[in-house]
Amino acid sequence: MSAPTDRKFLGLLPLPERRYLADALRTETVGGVLLLVAAVAALVWANSPLSESYKSAQNFHIGPAALGLDLSIQHWAADGLLAIFFFVAGIELKRELVAGELRDPRAAALPVIAALCGMAAPALVYTLVNTLGNGSPDGWAVPTATDIAFALAVLAVIGTSLPSALRAFLLTLAVVDDLFAILIIAIFFTSDLDFAALGGAFAGLAVFWLLLRKGVRGWYVYVPLALVIWGLMYNSGVHATIAGVAMGLMLRCTTREGEEHSPGERIEHLVRPVSAGLAVPLFALFSAGVSVSGGALRDVFTQPVTLGVVLGLVVGKAVGIFGGTWLTARFTRAELNPDLSWPDVFAVATLAGIGFTVSLLIGELAFAGDTVLTDEVKAAVLIGSLIAAVLASILLKLRVRRYQAICADEERDDDHDGIPDIYEQDNPEYHLRMAEIYEKKAAEHRERAQLAGASRDRTDRPA
Repeated sequence: MSAPTDRKFLGLLPLPERRYLADALRTETVGGVLLLVAAVAALVWANSPLSESYKSAQNFHIGPAALGLDLSIQHWAADGLLAIFFFVAGIELKRELVAGELRDPRAAALPVIAALCGMAAPALVYTLVNTLGNGSPDGWAVPTATDIAFALAVLAVIGTSLPSALRAFLLTLAVVDDLFAILIIAIFFTSDLDFAALGGAFAGLAVFWLLLRKGVRGWYVYVPLALVIWGLMYNSGVHATIAGVAMGLMLRCTTREGEEHSPGERIEHLVRPVSAGLAVPLFALFSAGVSVSGGALRDVFTQPVTLGVVLGLVVGKAVGIFGGTWLTARFTRAELNPDLSWPDVFAVATLAGIGFTVSLLIGELAFAGDTVLTDEVKAAVLIGSLIAAVLASILLKLRVRRYQAICADEERDDDHDGIPDIYEQDNPEYHLRMAEIYEKKAAEHRERAQLAGASRDRTDRPA
């Protein structure tokens, strides 16, 4: 197993990073399972005799019209609840930039390039399919996103525990993916701007930043301010989820003297369960309900727009991430962790083809004026994500015993000091403790040998 100081690609993570990763992914895994349940519930509801009630629930309007917020439930889920999801994404990105894998430009280069290739390739696949098939180019961004929660839910369902390095690689890919998805939404899906509302949103963000710098505490200060900023951002014409990202990026994610955790980590710890356990599943419930009749499924594979989405997720993601990773490692001469192999990277790249939450959101934005095509694109996202999940499950299951062995090595703590042994190989005190443990065990076995020998002598003695 690689040493913690090793600079190898997919090498062992530093212990604090590994502990943070385990805590974050544990919440995301639970949220991913809830997301999966919500998606299935939406599909069952939308294809049952109660399908009209599903549409009625989606289109039920609520909110103050005077503030420009008389929105449908589906709209509230996409613009309101997903702002919480992007707030957490903003904190994750800030933490990765100042204290995580993206802090060191050399270490960050490989996952960043892999993520960029993993977004460019699906967009190119979609564009190629629609150029050849005379389809709409508007959906090029739909297959570019990875859903980390859904990917982790798949891992939980198939019972595969990835080594921490592969989990970190997947999370870093998703964080960079989220960053560029945010930029795509902000740049390509901004409607006519209301500069007064936009100026108000920026003023609110400035106040938010100033309060943070002054050390002001209290949810009763920040939550009302965040709601005002969100409302102004929505009315400005910029997608409202950008407000969540901006506020997340403003939080301090480095620790100061006397702090065990940074403010960003503490707030993320509080908000992540709300995002993963409530906001994202509710968005899925009101967005994933599409018709899955035989004709609709056939259309997914015959229309250029939907076929482009499916191939972008299944083929584009896998080829883009794996190709970007392999080329970067080759040209930078980065060595792959000897405990892993390139098929492991390809399996994770295939898993990243699960593009659920953000892909559904971008699909709604890209084809907002065409309800029928929006539903078809949603069906394509679901089918593409399902195909990617099945393929990744097969590839990961082929290596499951190897992953179990690596995970067992990472968790082993024979000296019971709370620190995995793999992180103490350069610590003389660890080896002295282990020597003492083995000496005690040796003494116990010598005593047992003597007792066993004496017992056998008595048994062999003639009566």
